[in-house]
Amino acid sequence: MKKHSALIAAAFLATATVLVAADSPASTGPGEGSGVQHKTLWETIQEGGWVMIPIGICSLLTVYLIGEGFTRVTSPRQMMPKQQVEAVKNYFRQGKYVDAVTYCRSKNSAFAGVMGAAISALGEGKTATEEAVLKELTKENSRIQTFVSYLSVIGVCTPMIGLLGTVTGMISAFAVLGSAGIGDPSGLSKAIGEVLVATASGLFIAIPAFTGYYWLRNRGVKALHELQDTVATLLRRMPYEKLAGAHLGGEEVFAADPEWWTGVARA
Repeated sequence: MKKHSALIAAAFLATATVLVAADSPASTGPGEGSGVQHKTLWETIQEGGWVMIPIGICSLLTVYLIGEGFTRVTSPRQMMPKQQVEAVKNYFRQGKYVDAVTYCRSKNSAFAGVMGAAISALGEGKTATEEAVLKELTKENSRIQTFVSYLSVIGVCTPMIGLLGTVTGMISAFAVLGSAGIGDPSGLSKAIGEVLVATASGLFIAIPAFTGYYWLRNRGVKALHELQDTVATLLRRMPYEKLAGAHLGGEEVFAADPEWWTGVARA
């Protein structure tokens, strides 16, 4: 959590630094005396028009999602902490399966969730245990894919927002051209600038968003494979026959015997 907070704080600090630097006078080169106008970064952003507001929000969300995905959602250390793995191993070595499931339920990690479900199903046999593991792994995969899919949404939407700015800028450019002709080059230049800045900004955010999406998706899949291998190793040579019928999870059982059952099979 501290790493995540530091990353977000650094992102906002970097953004503020860029804006402050952009407000300072732009450096001029040899062409200063030739009447060439140099624009600061902030002036260029303002030239993009109203679409720069949603694009800016998308840029902050991209930084947040990539940082959160890297430090927490797809991190092998967060999904499968070593101390939790060692603790479950020690419980298994001592045959303390009830303590193991209690420990797993007290922790908040993908490993604890999968192992807790697996241990709860040990009394129902190997097949039921494997199905419980697969079910929990599917849930974890769905959680990861849902989180990283927001990056894909941003990668799709930001070019569309930039395209919308392009269309509105072209409308303004043609309106200026229709009313003033080529006698007002400054107004026409401003409208064309809005077109170019909006388009470039949308693509500038979409590229890292898509890159982060595919990177985090593959990282999450790799982490889940490692988790699956670890769980399979812990459950190997499990004495299912000695645990048959054991109710380790402590959940309330709602399925009782039928009211007409007498315990004696009818002929």
